[in-house]
Amino acid sequence: MTRTPPVALKAATLTVSLLVGAVPAAGPAAAAPQAAAAPRTDVAAALRALEASFQGRIGAYAIDTATGKTIGYRAGERFALLSTFKAVAAGAVLARTTDRELTRKVVHWTAGEVKSNSPETGKHVKDGMTLAELCRAAIIYSDNTAGNMLLKRIGGPRGLTRYFRTLKDPVSRLDRWETELNEWSPKQKRDTTTPASVARDLRALTTGDALGAKDRSRLIGWLRDNTTGDARIRAGLPKTWIVGDKTGTGGTYGTANDIAVVWPAKGAAPIIMAIYTNRRAADGATADKVVAQTATVLARGLGRLS
Repeated sequence: MTRTPPVALKAATLTVSLLVGAVPAAGPAAAAPQAAAAPRTDVAAALRALEASFQGRIGAYAIDTATGKTIGYRAGERFALLSTFKAVAAGAVLARTTDRELTRKVVHWTAGEVKSNSPETGKHVKDGMTLAELCRAAIIYSDNTAGNMLLKRIGGPRGLTRYFRTLKDPVSRLDRWETELNEWSPKQKRDTTTPASVARDLRALTTGDALGAKDRSRLIGWLRDNTTGDARIRAGLPKTWIVGDKTGTGGTYGTANDIAVVWPAKGAAPIIMAIYTNRRAADGATADKVVAQTATVLARGLGRLS
């Protein structure tokens, strides 16, 4: 998998207040003991400059699970969930499904239920797919029909919202199905999350106790095999780092997201990142490069990248 080098960013000189600290992560995963503040990289100034350059808005949050340090920017503002919901939906399915059901229960759908961007489920209308295969397709290909089949398994969008609450996330919500949920507008609350909330959810699912060890390993494996994220968080980090991610791309305001578990070295404690972006203009294009640049800023802000 080819990755581009981290994006060079000029060091900011303006001193501003940073959303940096050792804030405990909510959810089943216990936070690491409080640690010293992250290095004084001017994260807020760097991300404000990025926002100005692409005429949009950035929301970002990162957790260094080795130290408990966190760093964020617009971390409490709402952004469109888009297909990042699929990582949590797969977690919800894993949490309530036995190994036997996961690998042997075959789910079927009709040709009329196949949505756009359904590269795997579109090939299996006649024979169906197992729940494990649907989880894999939803994450590594962002298959929209697979995402809807996972939602059906857990009680629809409301079922996923209830699952967010079990992760002690009072903010994130899903209201619609694929592909309607991709139509987002500013100040909209339906189908939204905040960077801080979803980062804590991902931490709970991949490094906490929201899932058993075997299911955590499955989920992490699917995230690492993702095929849609090469131009986003992965592109902003050294190619030697290991990244497992789930992207989201919308149909309005150039919305482009990525959430990830990142290992700076094999065996190292991971960093959790959540990056959400949108343009100011309704017809604005997505900006993968901005997501990549934001990942670079976060890694530097945590002191994991020089």
